[in-house]
Amino acid sequence: VLINLHGGAFLWGAHSGGLVEAIPLASLGRIKVVSVDYRQGPEHVFPAASEDVEAVYRALLKQYPAKNIGIYGCSAGGVLTGEAVARIITRNLPVPGAIGTFCGSVSEMAGDSTFMSPVLSGDPPPVRPLQLADLPYFKRAKVNDPLVFPANSSALLAKFPPTLLITGTRDFTMSSVVHSQALLTEAGVDAELHVWDGMWHSFFSDPEMPESREAYAVMVGFFDRRLGR
Repeated sequence: VLINLHGGAFLWGAHSGGLVEAIPLASLGRIKVVSVDYRQGPEHVFPAASEDVEAVYRALLKQYPAKNIGIYGCSAGGVLTGEAVARIITRNLPVPGAIGTFCGSVSEMAGDSTFMSPVLSGDPPPVRPLQLADLPYFKRAKVNDPLVFPANSSALLAKFPPTLLITGTRDFTMSSVVHSQALLTEAGVDAELHVWDGMWHSFFSDPEMPESREAYAVMVGFFDRRLGR
């Protein structure tokens, strides 16, 4: 079984956003996918979403062993996947069998891609790139908190399960995703990175593109190899 955490900057994406991310994997892999409509800003703030994911995970643990449960998300959902796993670890719950952090991962957005991706899309470079800490959901959070960005703790990262990371060369989060993979690998985690040339943030939300179908196949293959072993 997979838990999907939709994207949407911790502001939107519930319902339809979850379906866009869940249906392709459920169909291609014949896998049950539970998409979580977690609490978001500005009405709710960190760690509300992590608490919601923990509640769903605890419920699924009553039906499935942890090794058979995967968690994945795109953009904000990719960030939340890392935050949720960090929370699961600190709560001394068994970690899921595998996770996927797509177009967002365990570290803050930074690096070349935050400046270059707008230029590649025909826009001027930003004076100051958007950071997750700017979002209403994180207004009470501390950027050095490992439960916000697990990259802040190598000891915490070392307890992460096998992780699939996906991004594109025109994705403004590419640098942070690449950096996250390096940190996870350094911590001893089986961290698998796939980068699609010329693809933008959350490109696989368009199911008609051949690159999207390639990404779905990578996702399903990853979870199929690692869950239930």
